[in-house]
Amino acid sequence: MKLFALTIVHKSTSKAKLLKASNDLSSFGYFQRSSVKEFMDFTCKIVVERTASCSRSSVKEQEYMFHVFVRADGLSGVLISDSEYPPRVSFTLLSKVLDEFTAKYPASTWNSLVENQVEFKPCDEYLARYQNPKEADAMMKLQTDLDETKIILHDCLEGVLQRGENLDNLIEKSEGLSMQSKTFYKTAKKTNQCCVIL
Repeated sequence: MKLFALTIVHKSTSKAKLLKASNDLSSFGYFQRSSVKEFMDFTCKIVVERTASCSRSSVKEQEYMFHVFVRADGLSGVLISDSEYPPRVSFTLLSKVLDEFTAKYPASTWNSLVENQVEFKPCDEYLARYQNPKEADAMMKLQTDLDETKIILHDCLEGVLQRGENLDNLIEKSEGLSMQSKTFYKTAKKTNQCCVIL
């Protein structure tokens, strides 16, 4: 998974104006980088111009994905990634960046800003931090942690069963369980047997 660019664009009635673009062009050859950046900037403006207000969309161009969010006020964000990068994380990032940009630069200043010369450091920081969506996005990190826990739990239970032990024998031999708990386990097991579908 790779992020290549995070761009903020203002869409006025006539055309789109690129306000800030952060790029990670390290995966491209040194002599290709300026051409790739020009292509990305141009494509971001075109995609924003052709996306309806108050909408989000993902556009595929060759092996790249352009995730676009155009707000009602015309402020727009474009995230360029490979096709494996999760769209939900992309749109979460775009919303966050546009909100922070609006806090620093109110809507009344957008028309007076010079194209591609706006200072906005969070764009660069987010582009670097979100390279690994599992680290940057809380929901994705939680899902990864749950998956890992499930694998560990499965391995532990499998390990117990491989040694020839089973839960029934362990409960029978246990000194830490009262007779009442052992009886409860046996009764629950018998009751649940009628519900098992083979």
